[in-house]
Amino acid sequence: MGRFDRYLLSQLMTLFGFFSLVLIMVYWVNRAVALFDQLISDGQGMWVFVEFTALSLPAIIKLVLPLSAFVASVYVANRLSGESELVVVQSTGFSPARVMRAVMVFGLIAVVMVQILAHVLVPLSNQRLNIRQAEVTQTATARILRAGEFMTPIAGVTLYIRSITPEGELQDVFLSDSRASLADTIYTASRAYIVRTERAPQLVMVDGSIQNLSHQTERMSFTTFSDFAYDLSSILPSVDPAALSLRNATTLQLLLARDEMTLLFGADNIRTEIHDRLSEPLLGLIGPLLGFATLLIGGFSRFGLSRQIAAAVGLVILVKMIESTATGAIRRDAGLWWTLYLPAVFGLGITGLLLFLAARPLLSRRISALLTFWRGRPA
Repeated sequence: MGRFDRYLLSQLMTLFGFFSLVLIMVYWVNRAVALFDQLISDGQGMWVFVEFTALSLPAIIKLVLPLSAFVASVYVANRLSGESELVVVQSTGFSPARVMRAVMVFGLIAVVMVQILAHVLVPLSNQRLNIRQAEVTQTATARILRAGEFMTPIAGVTLYIRSITPEGELQDVFLSDSRASLADTIYTASRAYIVRTERAPQLVMVDGSIQNLSHQTERMSFTTFSDFAYDLSSILPSVDPAALSLRNATTLQLLLARDEMTLLFGADNIRTEIHDRLSEPLLGLIGPLLGFATLLIGGFSRFGLSRQIAAAVGLVILVKMIESTATGAIRRDAGLWWTLYLPAVFGLGITGLLLFLAARPLLSRRISALLTFWRGRPA
């Protein structure tokens, strides 16, 4: 790489790191506030909060890096143009495509970083987060099983247990559920057991009754039972640490998918997930290329490059719209996985067109004048 390439790449990487840090902090704070309320209200300690927010960082970084790469490229291009550095470089014989060499290297670095996150770090963090959520759920289950106390695990639900035997039998259970707007329900049982199932823990009550008070008729119904199961999933979220999930599996695990995973998710869905992980990081290359190439069209101007910056933002939004359309098409038909690469193909095509116009300023001015003429014509 030449001296100018190294200079431009260093500028891009410095601002890329700065904007990434700022955007990650913004996303992380928004995520942390909601997570803090949830965990602290559940009685969890600060260390659990720190661990959960740390495990959520890889997914946030994967989301932010392509955006920060685009912002860095636009910022650097605007600054180089404002300080006439681009004019000086191009006057020495550098074509727009030659100027873009460092931007291409920068985009490839961003792609590699996002690829590592998408294929390895994000799935591993999801696996660990799933396990920790299951452990927290078990802790919450033990927390609500305290004898001799009225406990309110969530608003509208009150639980009382007279005593708990060494064998885990709950004696003299009282459970009030007033979350429904049409009725209040009270469950009582002489004894009960916590039974773990694949979906969520169940409170199995034996020899008890159900009292239901209707708010509309103001009548109470009374039902006795020999055994009754109350689903605790609404009180304690169900998390299976061993559950198979596409987002929790690394790409290598998906490529070497076992029969049980193929039967559970389907070969088409696994293939779509792999292609999604391959195509999404390409936005880390497309964004910087579009941003920098769009600003090369303007050349030097005392009035700045606000129109070119707005055009670059519009092009990136258009790329994201194509990505959303492709995602919607895949949800309807998993065989359309190839549409995931359309945003990258479109972005590269537009970048090539922009560089073609930047290398021919007279043609670019004629097109701009023609567009201005057509806009000014009376309807």
